[in-house]
Amino acid sequence: MMGGVPQPLRAMGAAAAVIFCGMLGLSLASSVTVRAIRAAADAKRKIVALPCGVCRGKGFYICKLCKGNSTIQWSPLYDPVAINPCVCPTCDGNRVQKSWVQKCLNCLGKGYN
Repeated sequence: MMGGVPQPLRAMGAAAAVIFCGMLGLSLASSVTVRAIRAAADAKRKIVALPCGVCRGKGFYICKLCKGNSTIQWSPLYDPVAINPCVCPTCDGNRVQKSWVQKCLNCLGKGYN
């Protein structure tokens, strides 16, 4: 078969592929490097940083019903003789409000300032 792709077009395609793969590789390497540097800086900052005062270092807002204790004092009687601790119905004992998955806006969910 004498037809096929002409030599100049084949060379241009090979050059375009080399340039594209080079740009893709450079982009991948730079993004990995930036993430590694950011993770190292975050790890250093987390060691010396104080916990967030709003979420107490959890990254989520503390449950407002049980105030982070995961239990509430409850009795079905109007004038109770004994009060039993029960699992908090709002946070299901997780101590944080996960029904809306609301990250702390003070620390942006990191848990430290």
